[in-house]
Amino acid sequence: MRRVERVVESQPQILSLEQRALLTRAIVDRIVGFGPLELLLEDPTISEIMVNDPENVFIERDGRIEQVDVRFRDETHLRHVIDRIVAPIGRRIDESSPLVDARLPDGSRVNAIIPPLAIEGPVLTIRKFSRQPFTLERLVSLGTIDVQMADFLTKCVHNRMSMIISGGTGSGKTSTLNALGFCIQSGERIITIEDSAELQLDHPHLVSLESRPPNIEGEGEIPIRTLVRNALRMRPDRIIVGEVRGGEAFDMLQAMNTGHRGSMTTLHANSPDDALIRLESMVLMAGFDMPVSAIRRMIAGAIEIVVQQDRLPDGRRVITAIMSVDRSNLEQVDLIPRFFYNVRKGKHQAVKLATKKKS
Repeated sequence: MRRVERVVESQPQILSLEQRALLTRAIVDRIVGFGPLELLLEDPTISEIMVNDPENVFIERDGRIEQVDVRFRDETHLRHVIDRIVAPIGRRIDESSPLVDARLPDGSRVNAIIPPLAIEGPVLTIRKFSRQPFTLERLVSLGTIDVQMADFLTKCVHNRMSMIISGGTGSGKTSTLNALGFCIQSGERIITIEDSAELQLDHPHLVSLESRPPNIEGEGEIPIRTLVRNALRMRPDRIIVGEVRGGEAFDMLQAMNTGHRGSMTTLHANSPDDALIRLESMVLMAGFDMPVSAIRRMIAGAIEIVVQQDRLPDGRRVITAIMSVDRSNLEQVDLIPRFFYNVRKGKHQAVKLATKKKS
């Protein structure tokens, strides 16, 4: 850095101190940093960076998407920055392997895709790692939940009620999963399993596992499902899976039904009912020829709480429903509303449960 400053100072052009600093920073970022992205990566208010092409860069700040005045010279410059990002983590991106999804050393997630898969040129997406772990208290302060819901969820975790968090992409499911993990008491052994490690649990008895993608030759893959099966041999009290997408849902439900109560996971779904339907489909993906009635009994016996999280049009991430599973009839999975988000009033509300009249 100091050597670059001396070179800049030696130039005959008259530059102000501010201009010198900007020029020095630009040179350093180009040589050893991530070029135009460097300042965006350092900005703590930015949660996501999306580079659609050299001239169109978008960010997410406070839940809102906005375009920023950041540009690359051309596609070659953008490719150079992508290579600089993925090379230190032992990955490469080229025509034979035109897609990379990985975790940076600071915990941020990066996805890069280039031609021929990306028709218009290289595309880069970075989901920045939050330096401040998500807790229920923080979710309350953000308006994701209210105090009453936080108390309810805390009791659910303390009572070792197994749950799933469903929602769309970018709705905040992992943040809520992290917040619930903070409620687990210190005497329990937790094993977390993720594709890309994002959870930040401060727990004395924690083991974190991360799946491994195949190498360039298509070998060496260790998927989530293998890790879930292995976790059962590691004497866990609870298993937390970052997200279930396929056959690992069967193993997760098996774990919940065989002494690992209080386990948690997330999945993509638009509603609590859709989440249960997706679970049925995922179990079938495990390759077992099970009747739907048996799958539903498995789900009803394993899942006790379903949390639905959505991203509202204004960018806010809100838990829109909390449902409990009615276990009075294990032949079908019925949900009982406990909390919901009143969109018209813009606030969370508890559902008054009907009480049986005494005869």
